Amino acid sequence: MSYILSCCSTVDLSNEHLKARDLHYICFHYSLGDKTYLDDLGQTIPFDEFYQRMANGERTKTSQISAEEYKTYFRSFLEEGKDIIHLTLSSGLSGTINSAMIAKNELEEEFPDRKIAIIDSLAASSGYGLLMDRLADLRDEGKSFEEVVDYATNNRLRLNHWFFSTDLKYYFLGGRISKSAYWAGSLIKVCPVLNVDSEGHLIPLEKALGKKKAAQKLLAHMKECADNGLEYADKVYISHSAFEQDAEELARNIEATFPKLKGKVEIYSIGTTIGAHTGPGTIALFFWGKPRVKENYK
Repeated sequence: MSYILSCCSTVDLSNEHLKARDLHYICFHYSLGDKTYLDDLGQTIPFDEFYQRMANGERTKTSQISAEEYKTYFRSFLEEGKDIIHLTLSSGLSGTINSAMIAKNELEEEFPDRKIAIIDSLAASSGYGLLMDRLADLRDEGKSFEEVVDYATNNRLRLNHWFFSTDLKYYFLGGRISKSAYWAGSLIKVCPVLNVDSEGHLIPLEKALGKKKAAQKLLAHMKECADNGLEYADKVYISHSAFEQDAEELARNIEATFPKLKGKVEIYSIGTTIGAHTGPGTIALFFWGKPRVKENYK
């Protein structure tokens, strides 16, 4: 095709998966301890090591991609005569889209015959990845640049995100809950259940007492919100942060509940950018379903 599909490393898919689907990506940055690394899908620091070091008390910070990094990255494709469709991490979670737009505007002057589309995915983690996978399907079907851009813009809110976390410490360290709420919640093992709203923000919706009940709530939300309910016949992705056995159990329950799935539930690790804020002990579920508008999540 005359265009390439591009995303950020926060799609939380494996490097092998992205290569197989011919999806290009640019890396966020994170610090662990006193060193800074590229968020390169676990290639530099394996995910199990990253989360163990977090659990051991090493602090993490993240930084978004600069406009100059985007310019260098985009230019390599433009010089090959390729147009670019790039989806960014949700603007509700990061300002990286602003850097991408600066790069786009400057490069369009340098390459007036090429097209660059920058799209806010309004998505995160492997939900963002599931959206990119759908765009790869459309590209492989021969859809045009404009058709793929229109699909992404018109369907991104159909990508449902449901999360739960078992460790409130990272919500406290990130300033999202008070110290008293952290101690009280930890004492009775409260697991916040969250989703991503229509503006791409991560929003706490309810609480569950313990991880088993939290996983049951994710499954219940999928029953309620998935396309065609129990007849759902599309892909499902799960991502997790050092919580593989629980992710596998949720996947088995989903496969037993939705017999028409398009293949097995695919499980990935939450990457270092998202994981730096959630910490270990998080599970996220992604599927196609009801648009993310308030009336669908009462």
